[in-house]
Amino acid sequence: MNEKDLNTLFDEAFANAQLIPQESVPQDMQLVLYGLYKQATSESTNQIYVQNPQDLRNAFKYNAWMQQKHVFPDDAKKQYIEIINQLMKERNIKF
Repeated sequence: MNEKDLNTLFDEAFANAQLIPQESVPQDMQLVLYGLYKQATSESTNQIYVQNPQDLRNAFKYNAWMQQKHVFPDDAKKQYIEIINQLMKERNIKF
């Protein structure tokens, strides 16, 4: 799979993710997807992300991203694509 194909598939998966009802995806899976997306699209995980350390939601999101920091961006894209495709299949959403 070349770079263009992977990026196209990733963009399609992101668009397809918008079709999945958010309430049908467990919060822990939402955080995994968030972490994979951030890892796939961000230049560096060294940025200061949590602006307010008392903001629990952002702290969870940052933690989800940090759990994926060992994953190469292309691998994060592949995992994201696989999860979105599986979620759509489970929910009988055509893509």
